[in-house]
Parts: sequence; structure tokens; C-alpha cells
Amino acid sequence: MKNLLVPYYEHPAVRPAEWDAVVAAAPRLYGVILNPASGPGDGPDPAFADLAARLRAADVRVLGYTDTGYGRRPAADVLRDLTRHRDWYGTDGAFFDQVATDREEFAYYQRLAVAAWGLGSATLVLNHGTPPHPSYGRIADVLVTFEGTWSTYRELPPRQESYGAGVRVCHLLYGVPAGVDAERPARARGATVHCAVPGVGDHPWGTLPHALEPAR
Repeated sequence: MKNLLVPYYEHPAVRPAEWDAVVAAAPRLYGVILNPASGPGDGPDPAFADLAARLRAADVRVLGYTDTGYGRRPAADVLRDLTRHRDWYGTDGAFFDQVATDREEFAYYQRLAVAAWGLGSATLVLNHGTPPHPSYGRIADVLVTFEGTWSTYRELPPRQESYGAGVRVCHLLYGVPAGVDAERPARARGATVHCAVPGVGDHPWGTLPHALEPAR
């Protein structure tokens, strides 16, 4: 089942073996978040363009990373990022990071969603990091309703989240020890998409899930 969403924020020229492992895991991947420079950067990067082409050839969704500043970032800047992702890397979806959760900001994200669809984004993933107002389920394919440490996550009581037909819930976990099966507790908490990595600190998404780590 394609249930892994991989946010691996490392350059393909620096971590080629790790990216090879991600591509090889294509049958298990819901999608991969492409993030050359906290967004698309100021110019196309040939290494990321080649990587995106490999992922698409393996039938993997390629989602362009875009920060929305919890609804405070100018929409024109967000749409510029989406356009660059599409034109430079051929992304077929968008990963909106730092997404607000309240009903008051929903109109901002609804406008972004309509614009993203117009730019060809077939998949929209919204990273709230915590459960949002149900209205966000009207525009998203995936809602990230938890992002945090394994130690925090394992203390949460099981909960079932529903945001409408066709909307999938995702949980992003870091600081996950080797040997831990995070998929089962994620499903118990309503997530049908997840990622669990060992990384900690300011840059946990510079590590891969244990099951995808390349052999040394």
C-alpha cells in the first residue's frame, strides 16, 4: 500500500545513495516532497530536476514544498513558488507547510488551492501539524494533523479523525527509535499516510525512515 509520505530535505548530489533508496521504495510511497531550498530556490537545480524525473518515471507523486507562514505569507509569493516547482521540476502537487488551523484563515488557503489547481497541482497536502478546523478538508487531499516527536506521539490517546470522503490524514514523526513500527499506532490514530524518521533537533527531515535507509 502506498502510505509513506517522505519529506527528505537533502541534496541529491550530497546523499545519492539515500535518494536511490527512496526511488527504489516507489511502490510504498504516497509521495515525495521536493524541497531544494526551503522552496524551489532562486533558479533551477539540475540535480533536483533529474531526481524529480526519476521519481515521476517510477510513478511517484512529486510535491513541491511551499511555506505559507500560517496564512501570513503573501499569496503572490506562494504562487510564485508553485509555478517554479512546476516549471523547473515538473511537480504534480503541492505541500503547503506551516498551515493555519483556524476557520478565520480558511479563505486564504481556499484561494491558494484554487490557484494551485489552475497551475496543474493534482494533489494538495496541507501541513497543519495539529488537527485543523474541518473546513480544510474541503480543499485538501491529505491533512497533516500531527508533526512532532515520537515521545510526544506515543502518549497521545488513540483518536479517529475524519475530514470528509477522500481526505487522508497524515502524521509525521521524528525521533523514532530503530525497530519501532510506527504504522500501527498511526493507523490507531486515524492516519492512513505517515512518515517516521530517527532524526532529532532542528533538521529531523535530513534522515530517512529506518526501512528506507540504504545498506552500508
